[in-house]
Amino acid sequence: MTTEQRERGNSRRDALKLGAGLGLGASALAALATPAIAQGASDSTLDRVRASKTLRIAVLPGELPYFNKDLASGEWSGFAIEMAKDIARTLDVKLDYTESTYGNSVLELQSGKIDLAFALSATPQRALVIDFTSPVFSHPFGAVLKKGLTAKTWDDLNKKEIRIAVDVGSANETAARRFAPNADIKALKTRDEVMLELASGRVDAVVSALILGLTAVAKNRNLGSYSLLQKPAVAIASCMGVRKEADKKWRDFLSTWVEYNRGIGQMREWFQKGLALSGVPAADLPVEVDI
Repeated sequence: MTTEQRERGNSRRDALKLGAGLGLGASALAALATPAIAQGASDSTLDRVRASKTLRIAVLPGELPYFNKDLASGEWSGFAIEMAKDIARTLDVKLDYTESTYGNSVLELQSGKIDLAFALSATPQRALVIDFTSPVFSHPFGAVLKKGLTAKTWDDLNKKEIRIAVDVGSANETAARRFAPNADIKALKTRDEVMLELASGRVDAVVSALILGLTAVAKNRNLGSYSLLQKPAVAIASCMGVRKEADKKWRDFLSTWVEYNRGIGQMREWFQKGLALSGVPAADLPVEVDI
């Protein structure tokens, strides 16, 4: 067995492990056991995109502020779509959309079905099977607080009399249990259930990543207010995902593109435009958010 064959086998095994961790069904896992169409030694995603004049991306229905599909026209909008359109303009190519989910977009990258995935948290598990660009932004964590409750730090919530709701198995739960272990933490199955607990007064706060928290408050101002929590500041890098390949020029091009658009303030403008689709005004985006 050649080194290349061994690496390909290891990559498929890593994908299967990731798929199982993401809770994918048997058919999706079985598809991962079939090798993707091999690229030539000198091929790269960037070469293919420019040669085909097409950039294939994953789009995720209902995942605002990144993606929004107009059901009447079929047109896509959102933060990720603004980024994708600019990348396509830069390369003078057209966009091709594949409807997906966060978990499946990772698998579709590895199988060669898409060229680029947006809004992925850069976790060590995912890094086993795909590469990441420079962070688009650091997604910070805080809490939706009931009316009348003020919290600026994790210690403000880390009290036995404070009742917190989180969605089970999420990064929100991990953050709450690590930084507010003394609180009365209730883990529920879905985000909707979590927000209902707060709306009904059964909890005092919901630990939440920034986007989810701002969107929830925009939908229902009676929930309370959203506050970023400090000491420590907790954030996970949100990146674009690309296929693992020996030639890194596609990843490097995208990282340069990210840094440039962050530097000129374009990324924040697109981000605010995406949040507006959820009813979140630009003024609600904390100045501390590094984007």
